[in-house]
Amino acid sequence: MLGNRTWASWIAQYSESHRHPLNLLTHTFGIPMILISLPLMLAGAFWRLGLWCGIGLFVAGWALQFLGHAIEGKPPEFFSDWRFLLVGSRWWFAKMRGKV
Repeated sequence: MLGNRTWASWIAQYSESHRHPLNLLTHTFGIPMILISLPLMLAGAFWRLGLWCGIGLFVAGWALQFLGHAIEGKPPEFFSDWRFLLVGSRWWFAKMRGKV
């Protein structure tokens, strides 16, 4: 799945498209919003409020992502390779640990 590349090389390429401080800020909040939204939307099968909260977080998280890329002036990496949808969360965790 990684295409004979290490996670480090994927994250390094992802980091190249995320240099502007405002883009970094929007991703710092947008990525966890999207990640939290997914289980909330699944919980929506049993808990209606969870569904609506999940949808709201999902839409707001993606809005932040696209706003950040508009500021950066570069398209999201996943436009060129869908695997960057997974790399984004790994990048966020590395960033939170101070490794990016």
